[in-house]
Amino acid sequence: MSGTVVPSTERLDLLPLAVAHAEEMADVLADPALHVFIGGAPLTAPELRARYERLAAGSPDPAVVWCNWVVRLRDEGRLAGTVQATVTDGGRVAEIAWVVGTDWQGRGIAREAARGLVALLADQGVRTVLAHVHPDHTASAAVARAAGLAPTEEWEDGEIRWRLDLPD
Repeated sequence: MSGTVVPSTERLDLLPLAVAHAEEMADVLADPALHVFIGGAPLTAPELRARYERLAAGSPDPAVVWCNWVVRLRDEGRLAGTVQATVTDGGRVAEIAWVVGTDWQGRGIAREAARGLVALLADQGVRTVLAHVHPDHTASAAVARAAGLAPTEEWEDGEIRWRLDLPD
């Protein structure tokens, strides 16, 4: 599995995350409201640049593959968020996450991006897709459900584990 694949959906291109995206993404992710459920605070452009450098370098564990994309609205030519997958178990399990900037929320962008990500992962041989969603984050739960995941009885760090098992 490679983070260099460029999947597209009806309105979106998922571009491999690059350090050059840090400046624009710092603006996209600047709203502190994005951190209500995940904690932390928005990163500055230099902080985000350093984070993207670490992500672009890849996982230090050879058994773990980090795949990160920025979400670009094709018609607007603007970045709106990110999707990511941490792939383990020889490429069979992926833990996914998504974030869309406040200005772009409510337009189905996260839903479309997450669906595109799950389709890509399935095409690449992933058979189990996981996500962790805060129990009060109804928008994120709706994205997980739209991507085909279902809540489980498992909890991790105060979040519900969602799961999708894909056919072999």
